[in-house]
Amino acid sequence: MYSRAVRNSHKTLLCCAARANTCSQRFISASSDLSLMKRSILWAHDQETVLEPINPATLEVMQKIEMDTISTVKEKYIASKKAQRGWRENNTFQERADIIRRFSDLLQIEKNDLATTLSKEMGKPITQARSEIEATSSRIDFFLKNTEKLTEDRVVFKEGNMEERVTFDPLGVVLNISAWNYPYFVGSNVWIPALLSGNSVLYKSSEIVPQTGQHIARLMHHAGVPTDVFTHLIGKAGIAEAAVGLPVDGVFFTGSYPTGKKIAKRTAPYFTKTQLELGGKGPVYVTEDANIANAAASIAEGAFYNTGQSCCSVDRVYVHRDIYDKFQEAFVEEVKKFSTIQDPLSEEAFIGPVARQQQLGFLEHLTHHAIRRGAQLLLGGRRDVTATGWFFLPTVLGHCNHSMELMHQESFGPIVGLQKVNNDDDAVSLMNDSAYGLTAGIYSTDQKRAMSMMRDLETGTCYWNACDRVSPRLPWTGVKHSGMGSTLGEEGIRAFLKPKALH
Repeated sequence: MYSRAVRNSHKTLLCCAARANTCSQRFISASSDLSLMKRSILWAHDQETVLEPINPATLEVMQKIEMDTISTVKEKYIASKKAQRGWRENNTFQERADIIRRFSDLLQIEKNDLATTLSKEMGKPITQARSEIEATSSRIDFFLKNTEKLTEDRVVFKEGNMEERVTFDPLGVVLNISAWNYPYFVGSNVWIPALLSGNSVLYKSSEIVPQTGQHIARLMHHAGVPTDVFTHLIGKAGIAEAAVGLPVDGVFFTGSYPTGKKIAKRTAPYFTKTQLELGGKGPVYVTEDANIANAAASIAEGAFYNTGQSCCSVDRVYVHRDIYDKFQEAFVEEVKKFSTIQDPLSEEAFIGPVARQQQLGFLEHLTHHAIRRGAQLLLGGRRDVTATGWFFLPTVLGHCNHSMELMHQESFGPIVGLQKVNNDDDAVSLMNDSAYGLTAGIYSTDQKRAMSMMRDLETGTCYWNACDRVSPRLPWTGVKHSGMGSTLGEEGIRAFLKPKALH
C-alpha cells in the first residue's frame, strides 16, 4: 500500500494541480465575465423577457413584470458580493436584528394587502394566506432570540498559554431559490437567519408569485436592509440556473426532486454549500385504539389545507382493519365540510384552485390509475367544470394499494388515498415504501406504541396525533428524495455559518 502510494505520488500531484487550477478559475475576480458566467451561460436558455402571472381562480393576467437577464443576474451577484462584507463588518448583530424586527412589523402592518396578492397569485384561500404571514413573524422571533448565541466565539479548551477557540463566519452570498406554495414561510427560513448571521441574499422567487417576491424585497429595503444585501431575482428556470452558475457561497433550494437533483449536480464540482428541501409523500397510520373522530378531522385538514399543495400534506392514510370502515366514513364526512366556493378571496373558502394548470391533468391521471387498479372513488375525482379557474374537487379514494401511482407519486393537490392494513408492522413497512421521507404521523392513544413505530419511520419529522405541522424550534429536514440539510431549529441557523478553528 505504501509503495503504491509512493509510485503514484507524481500522478497525484499532477491531479491536485489540475484541481487547483479549476478552483482558481472559479474564484477569479468577480469583474471577470468569463469566470462568472463559465457555467451559467451553458444552461440558461430562457428567451422570454416578461413574466405574466395568471390568477388561477379567474385566469386573468395579473401584471406584466420584466424578468432579469443573464447580465443583470451577474451584476446583482457582483453587487451582493461587495455589499456582504459591509453588512457583516459595519453592523453589529443588534443592529441587524433591529432591521429584521422592523421587517417583521411591516409584514403585520401590510398583512391584508400582502395576503390578497398571494391569494390572487397562487390561489391560496385568503384566511390561509393571512395566517401564513401572521405566523411568519413567530418564526422570525425564534431567529431573533437564538441566532446571536450560535454566532458567538466559543473557547473549547484552555491550558496554560494554549487556548482553542471556535469562531463562526457567515457563508457569504447565499442564493435562495424559493417556492410558490408558502413563499413567506419557506423564504423566511432562509433569508432571516442568513441576514442575521451576516450573509447577503440573492432571492429568486418563484415565477408563480413574483409580485409577492417584489413585496418581500420592498419591505426588506424599507426596514433598512441595503438593496444589494437583499436582492430579488425575477424570472423562470433559466434565471435560477444562471444564478446557480455563479460562485455563490451557498445554494438553498425548495422545490421538486428532479430540479433539486439537477442543482446538486451543478454545485457538486465546486463543493458549494447546498441545501435541498424537496418533495414529500406524507403517510399517517390510524391504529385501532385511535380516537376516530379526532383523527378524521385532523387528517382531513392535513390533507386538504392549502389545497393539498404542501410538501408535508397528508397523501397516504393507512388504517387498521378493525376500524377501517368507521374511519373511512368519518373521514369522508369531514372532507365534505370543506367549502369549495370558487373564490379564494372569500373568508369562507377552504379549498382553492391549484396553482398550475398542468396539475389538473396529473390529478385526473392519479385518480383514473387508482380506480383501474381497484380503488373506490369516495369523493370528487375530477375538475370542477362549473369553475372558470383551475379547480379540482376534493378527492378521496378508498381501498387503495401500492400498485397505484397515487400511493407513490407526490400529488401536490386535493387528493388522498386510504389503505387498510393488518397491523403495526404492515403500516410501518408501507409508510417507508416511498422514495420520499419528509413527514409521517401515528394516531393512537398509546404514546409508547406510537413512539416505538416512529423510531422505525424513515422520515425527517414524525408526529403523534398530529400532522402537517412545522415548528421553528425543530429542524425541518428530509431523507431520501426529500432532500438534504436542515432549516429551522438551531441546525437551521448553523447552516449559514462556517466554523473556524483558532489555536
